[in-house]
Amino acid sequence: MQSSEMASVDQVLVDIVKYVYHYDIQAEAAFRRARELLLDALGCAIESLDDAGVVGFIGMPVPGTVVPGGFRLPGTALVLDPVKGAFDLGSMIRYLDHNDALPGAEWGHPSDNLGAIIATMDWLARSPKEARGQAMTIRTLLAAMIKAYEIEGCFQIANSFNAVGIDHTILIKVACTPVLSWLMGFSEDQALAALSQAFMDGHPLRTYRAFPNTISRKGWAAGDACMRAVQLTLLTRAGQQGAPHPLTAPRWGFYEALFQKKQFLFPKPYREEIVHRAVVKLIPCEGHGLTSVEAALKLSKELRSRELDPATSIDRIDIRTHKPAMTIIDKPGELTSAADRDHCMQYVVAVSLLKGRVIEAADYHDSSPWASDPRVADLRSRMAMREDAEFTKAYYITESPSAATGITVHLKDGTQLDEAVVYVPIGHPRSTNDLEGISIQTKFVSNLRSRYTDKEISALQATLENDDLPIDAYFDMWHRPETPNLLKELRPHRL
Repeated sequence: MQSSEMASVDQVLVDIVKYVYHYDIQAEAAFRRARELLLDALGCAIESLDDAGVVGFIGMPVPGTVVPGGFRLPGTALVLDPVKGAFDLGSMIRYLDHNDALPGAEWGHPSDNLGAIIATMDWLARSPKEARGQAMTIRTLLAAMIKAYEIEGCFQIANSFNAVGIDHTILIKVACTPVLSWLMGFSEDQALAALSQAFMDGHPLRTYRAFPNTISRKGWAAGDACMRAVQLTLLTRAGQQGAPHPLTAPRWGFYEALFQKKQFLFPKPYREEIVHRAVVKLIPCEGHGLTSVEAALKLSKELRSRELDPATSIDRIDIRTHKPAMTIIDKPGELTSAADRDHCMQYVVAVSLLKGRVIEAADYHDSSPWASDPRVADLRSRMAMREDAEFTKAYYITESPSAATGITVHLKDGTQLDEAVVYVPIGHPRSTNDLEGISIQTKFVSNLRSRYTDKEISALQATLENDDLPIDAYFDMWHRPETPNLLKELRPHRL
């Protein structure tokens, strides 16, 4: 794409590149929040290393491959090229469905972008001959992160990709290609070219997230998009051309070919707001089910206060929630895998009622006693889910959305418990909810303790406050002397 063509490029692309290259993030509050979200995402990545499914695909595909100046994958001894590194880290962050989330017309996970950003920055920092446009420091990482969150989030607010069957991971490519271009020192024209490639790229169907095809690909789809974003940016660096009208071209453009001839809507400009909207997932379940877990725990506590057993005292359970939850996690019938279970509101409610404690990642495994417990199946059969129009309306409010769920338990003696309603989940910036022993800090420490000492964990948190620290020096602290499968026995396959 020549510089003379920039004025005729699709305006959506121009606006994104101008934001990445010219918007100056001023608010220190945004950087503080970004640090918190970064640590949470890295904690989720380390947590995933206890899963055999993850350990089975990380690392270079050809054993023994040496990558001079490569990216050091956190929690491992692996040194990778930036393309495979982006896949591995992006997949690790996302695999257990425990990283942050953002509601909107499209539900997504902004920290997915960190797989591409961190792998690229660490590689650039370790490769002095590689061109770069910014200092490879903590401050630059946080700025890149804030901008990637903002791009993905502004798309999510009012544009539903799932409505046309496309997975939300398209937005990782859209957010990362201009940010990576900025990091690599591209001109704005080159950044436009890379971004055009992201829109023209093949986009995955979201069928692997829904019945009857819910499979483990939903765990590594974000890594796949991170990898592709890095690859497309490197292809642009190598001189491959971009296209001026990937969205608006007649017949073959994105709008006409894939988006039902609709154009993207942007209710707000790109600034630094999305980092403040992201929900830290303190409960490991599909995001639309978070409030249902909290509501179920309230009811479980009430049942026990009456000395009633949830397994034998409940006649039926009525659940009202919003439309996205009905679309994504209303799942009656047989559940055949962990991927099925963590995308089933009825399952998380049943286990939460019976367990009386927050559901854990291990509770979805095929080997978990809950997976085959007949009491879980019985309670699921007693549940009726329905959409509540007001909850759906509140879900789509641009400035202060909620993801409400209300649960009413009817007892076999003819009485019923007061409905438990939770509007926003714990971990949401507006939440005042409290679950004993659960916080962002306790989640992070718990996720790291399998591989780091308390002293190391404290150092990882404290060192992130040093804005001027080179990024490679920080990620040296995350490196381990051995790969995960040599450190401990792995849990069964997660998804």
